[in-house]
Amino acid sequence: MIDSVMLEGAKSTGAGAASNCSEILSYMGGLDSEQKQLIKKLVNFHMKVGKRTKVRAIVYKTFHHPARTEGDVIKLMVDAVENIKPICKVEKVRVAGTIYDVPGIVARDRQQTLAIRWILEAAFKRRISYRISLEKCSFDEILDAYRKRGISRKKRENLHGLASANRSFAHFRWW
Repeated sequence: MIDSVMLEGAKSTGAGAASNCSEILSYMGGLDSEQKQLIKKLVNFHMKVGKRTKVRAIVYKTFHHPARTEGDVIKLMVDAVENIKPICKVEKVRVAGTIYDVPGIVARDRQQTLAIRWILEAAFKRRISYRISLEKCSFDEILDAYRKRGISRKKRENLHGLASANRSFAHFRWW
């Protein structure tokens, strides 16, 4: 699903994307290691068939949109990921022939991974339904995540609602 849609959006990147990339790369020189790791994860989750250069162009174009409107691009992305990170998860556990949804705590690295994945999935869903560029869809979803709205935020709230509804089964958790 993601690879064919991603590569179609990457075909439109040209020489203009290279200048945007160099601007963003010069800006990224002053980042700490956690922020650089977030950018690397974002690029790696976008990439499905090994086209890292094209994916970097898409990601940097995505960062170029909020740079014109919002100010500090990386802080915007970090705050958006923080707003989407799930705190709890639900796992299916079979006990005495019955399957229960048992809530549990999500590890810190997994929280960031899930948040990035949900933001990108929501951007791809927007791209399919609205037929606009992947950069614009990613920008809109990051902005919605920053403002605590959007598809990815709704997914997080649905997960937390399911976990709180099944908290009575937490005693079945043994992991």
